[in-house]
Amino acid sequence: MKREETDAYLQRLGVAHPAAPTTDVLRELHVRHLQTVPFENLSIHLGEEIVLEEQRLLDKVVAGRRGGFCYELNGAFGALLTALGFEVTLLAARVRIGEERLGIPYDHLALRVRTADGGDWLADVGFGAHSHYPLAFGDRGEQPDPGGTFRIVEAGPDAAGVRGGHGVAAADLDVSRDGSPEYRLEARPRVLGDFVAGAWWHSTSPASHFTRSLVCSRVTEDGGRITLSGRRLTETAPDGERQERELDADEEVLAVYRERFGIVLERVPVLRGSAESG
Repeated sequence: MKREETDAYLQRLGVAHPAAPTTDVLRELHVRHLQTVPFENLSIHLGEEIVLEEQRLLDKVVAGRRGGFCYELNGAFGALLTALGFEVTLLAARVRIGEERLGIPYDHLALRVRTADGGDWLADVGFGAHSHYPLAFGDRGEQPDPGGTFRIVEAGPDAAGVRGGHGVAAADLDVSRDGSPEYRLEARPRVLGDFVAGAWWHSTSPASHFTRSLVCSRVTEDGGRITLSGRRLTETAPDGERQERELDADEEVLAVYRERFGIVLERVPVLRGSAESG
């Protein structure tokens, strides 16, 4: 990653170039990423190719000022952290679907980040509504966060492992939010190319929720959230109070993408395969 790309990335996040890769710096970068780089799946519905190569991700997130889903967001964020001197390991996870099933292998990409002051953290800026700050990787107790109360615990044999046809490795970890399991994390290091099949499945399969929905979402500066799902705009305050409204005119939709998410589009994305998409 070139120095000018690092500087441009930090400029988008609104963060000065840090003096050292410390825990405090990681926390600031993490929450600023969630506030400025949206979680979105618009490329799938705009017919744009998703390429899991570092330069292509930087071109999209930094030069193109777009967002993305987990592979893109955590892939780009991991590249930034590495360039800043953090020790970054890519980890694969399988998202919980209900109480008895896990998603496909390489379902999700998260980051294990070690800092210069001895911190060991789970960083994840690509799961949509998740923790605002990194989670302590080795802490097995409750971890309060503006996004909820999180826990990371060793995974044990359960219905999800049995019915999914995969055994539970000794190093697997379950990540939960407010008592509900979110995903099962593997501790084995991965590389970006390992996630190509997962990204392809999520961007093409009719069974993927990403092909069946349109979403653009980010954390707001006050700790709430703003989400545009198709034409429905939802603004959630930090206390959980929600305001929703439907956007009618295409110009209004494009204005929300531009003014609230920083994404400039030439046309309104429509669900892949719908009559409107042609």
